[in-house]
Amino acid sequence: MFIFPFFFLNLTQEYFVTHKLYLLGFGVLLLVLISTIQILISKKISWKKHGLDNPVLLFLMAMAISIIFSSPNKVQALLNPSFGLIMMVSLAILYFYLSRIQSEIRVGHARPLQLMSIILSLITIIFYFQPLKNINLPQNLIFLKNPAFTPVGGQLDLAIFLGFFVVFAIVNILKKNGKLILNSSLLILNLLALFLTVYSLIKPNAGLINQTPTLVLPPFRLSWFAALEVLKTPQTALMGIGLDNFGSIFTRVKDFVYNQSPLWQINSFNVSRSAVLQILTETGIFGLLSFGLLIFSIFKSVMKQWNNETIKPSIFLFLYLFICLFIFPPSLIVWFLFFVTLAQLSQDVQTPNLSVSTIDLSHLLPIYIGTVVISFGLISVSGYFLGRSYASEYYFKKSFDGIAANSVKLVYDNQRGAIILNPFIERFHSNFAQVNLLIANNLAKKDPKKMTDNDRQTIAQAIQAAIAEGKAVVSLNPQKADGWQNLASIYLNVINAAQGADVWTISAYQRAILSDPQNPTYRVGLGGVYYSLQKYDDALKFFEQAVSLKPDWPNASYNYAWANFQIKDYPQAVNALQATLKLVDPKLNKADYEKVQKELVEFKKMLPKEENPVDQSGEKNQPGSLSLPTPPATQISPKLELPKDASPEAK
Repeated sequence: MFIFPFFFLNLTQEYFVTHKLYLLGFGVLLLVLISTIQILISKKISWKKHGLDNPVLLFLMAMAISIIFSSPNKVQALLNPSFGLIMMVSLAILYFYLSRIQSEIRVGHARPLQLMSIILSLITIIFYFQPLKNINLPQNLIFLKNPAFTPVGGQLDLAIFLGFFVVFAIVNILKKNGKLILNSSLLILNLLALFLTVYSLIKPNAGLINQTPTLVLPPFRLSWFAALEVLKTPQTALMGIGLDNFGSIFTRVKDFVYNQSPLWQINSFNVSRSAVLQILTETGIFGLLSFGLLIFSIFKSVMKQWNNETIKPSIFLFLYLFICLFIFPPSLIVWFLFFVTLAQLSQDVQTPNLSVSTIDLSHLLPIYIGTVVISFGLISVSGYFLGRSYASEYYFKKSFDGIAANSVKLVYDNQRGAIILNPFIERFHSNFAQVNLLIANNLAKKDPKKMTDNDRQTIAQAIQAAIAEGKAVVSLNPQKADGWQNLASIYLNVINAAQGADVWTISAYQRAILSDPQNPTYRVGLGGVYYSLQKYDDALKFFEQAVSLKPDWPNASYNYAWANFQIKDYPQAVNALQATLKLVDPKLNKADYEKVQKELVEFKKMLPKEENPVDQSGEKNQPGSLSLPTPPATQISPKLELPKDASPEAK
């Protein structure tokens, strides 16, 4: 528990949360193994019942039911580090052990927590001032130069953790627990670290989205709409849309207002704005009621001791975490603090002198053997699959080392190894598809006169592999629009090299639009395919839809102008290009601005003399690159004939 917030390794693509998840998983397996060995030796099972046990188990049951009946990608739902079943089961097991620690062992439990707060606060303060900024570090340690570095993982999780310590210090001061000078010093240190963290979160950060805060959260309004959306059908109302599936419903509730916000370039969010809303959205009414029963049981137990002078600090810590669950997204750190505090609270409010139930198995040999065998079996199976999952993350990280080493073979072999170990992770397949496309494109760049039959065969195999990996993503979760868009981009890359790729590209884009109907980029993408195929009327229709969804996006208006130009509707083309000019900031995108100015002059030359185009108004608020659809440079003649199962509809 002490090393949990500080534990991270650079052995996986994500250094922090991933390793905390597997530390937790393997840690609780070790606890269960020790208990099984104890049963094996003593031939006895002892159990101390607490009042919060049943609500915890009921909540886990609701999550399991949601995965079984609703989650499209069940394995990824198990492994989700923000709100997945493996994480929650591990934390629940940890709760069961912590809540049964004998009181004499728990004496002085505040000291480790105080030491943890000191270390974490000092790390936060020191790294805020970037002490390693001018020091040459190895490539695998370059992340230590980041002023936002924290071993906890994310800045929001760090703020919640530091806020937890602040509440802990305040309660100790008010209740005079320990030395006043020590608690006051800790409070000042924690408050300073918390202030720097919050400032880092809210200060503007120039990036893809101009002057947005570092902290990017899904809008609460759309998170609420997503929760309401699941109530429209009986199955989703009862069991939710399934764990690890929030992104699929977020795209269905996006609206015009979202497209006008700075977040519009983010296609979807994987978590809700509120952990409570996430519970309702992904586990339905059953999950929300089971979680509500747990909270009710806690408050019921707390109220019995509210007037007791010996009321414990854990009650105030729980209230703080309860508020965090309402206003912040779910995360491993928040749930870790929740269950640890729940265990402490369970100890503080339990009825004194609860009896311990003991079953002597020495005279029940079949039950004794069965219990031990089943327990060892479950530990072995769980450890095996958890180990495979971690190994797949390790191989995936090694593939990125191959990119740094400019070794395609290292990238290919390690990504393939990651997929073999865990074929249910969508990002593994997405990345592997791009690797196969890279191989095909590199070979296709050869001089056609020097291209051998073996080269054509290799290109065909690489293209088929890329398509197969793209289709694997959508088969794992056909409800997510990003998967269909990724498949469409794969087909688009081979549109000049493979027969039928144009039809497949259009089909995949149509599925993406069905899953994310308010996304203007998908419509520009599909319009671009039609434009490249010189089907300008069809292209015009989708460019027009993109403009209606995002009127202040220059690229949509620019493509709309050119589609009108191609069908010889010159007045409308001029109007659209004038609107584009009003949307491009000449200071931020001087090249684009001058480009549109020159094209507008040429467009106006095509107008009849009596035509006076309307000068449409607009604001220069959307910088971005203006580009017309162009087919991929890679071309193979004659085109490769791919098997029928390469189409998006083929199973």
